[in-house]
Amino acid sequence: MKFGAAMFFTDYAMEATDLARALEERGFESLWAPEHSHIPVSRQSGFPQGGELPRKYAECMDPFVSLAAAAAVTKTLLLGTGVALVVQRDVIQTAKLVASIDQVSKGRFLFGIGGGWNAEEMADHGTTDFKGRWKLVRERVEAMKAIWTQEIAEYHGDLVDFPPMRAWPKPVQTPYPPIIVGGAFPYGARRAIAYGDGWVPHGSRPHYGDVSAFLPQFQQMARDAGRDPASVPVTMFGVPADADKLKHYRDIGVSRVVVSLESAKDDVLLPALDRWIALMRQVNG
Repeated sequence: MKFGAAMFFTDYAMEATDLARALEERGFESLWAPEHSHIPVSRQSGFPQGGELPRKYAECMDPFVSLAAAAAVTKTLLLGTGVALVVQRDVIQTAKLVASIDQVSKGRFLFGIGGGWNAEEMADHGTTDFKGRWKLVRERVEAMKAIWTQEIAEYHGDLVDFPPMRAWPKPVQTPYPPIIVGGAFPYGARRAIAYGDGWVPHGSRPHYGDVSAFLPQFQQMARDAGRDPASVPVTMFGVPADADKLKHYRDIGVSRVVVSLESAKDDVLLPALDRWIALMRQVNG
């Protein structure tokens, strides 16, 4: 089982270049950068994990900038958005960003995407149909696939529509970087199977319950849709620092777990990474 790490990159946290080097040196497989453009002061959307919303959600940097910096100082570390809020981004510009960072990293980008939970945040970007946001996500993903794979690309959907265009660069990875879809079971799982290359459930959100209990159903859903479950591997965020639990995830077929790091400096994070190395060795030998 592979181990990644995610952190909200802020101006008071360890720099992306330093964290990326530390992760690669310690044998982590991937680095993930979350995304929130801003947090409206007046809002009604509750924090999915419960309680008050941590300040880092309003203060995090753009994930593509942080990951590009990380790409410049590493050679093997995979770099993922964890997750990019596709409903809040221009589809053509996002397609260019994804292809560009895949070029800069020489094919090490993982495109983690989500529908978002903060209705007020996405409304500020013009997406006011909160319940219908996943249709917009799907059309934007389909449109980006066309841009990445076709010399002359066009797309005509209900929400996304553009005439024939030329757009470069194309991604290094073929046909494009893995699209790893976040979301709860069963709806997020169905979306991952329908148009993704992996599924990202979150292990620490109260209303999800024990995500691992859904893995057999998810694998059967993939087979019923005509897909090999191995073509939609599971990446689990929010995992506990518990060797027995991590071994359980490994044994039931979770492909990757992603450790959530606090937005802190190296004096806090480097000892935490070393503790995780010990757990990684217990799990993987």
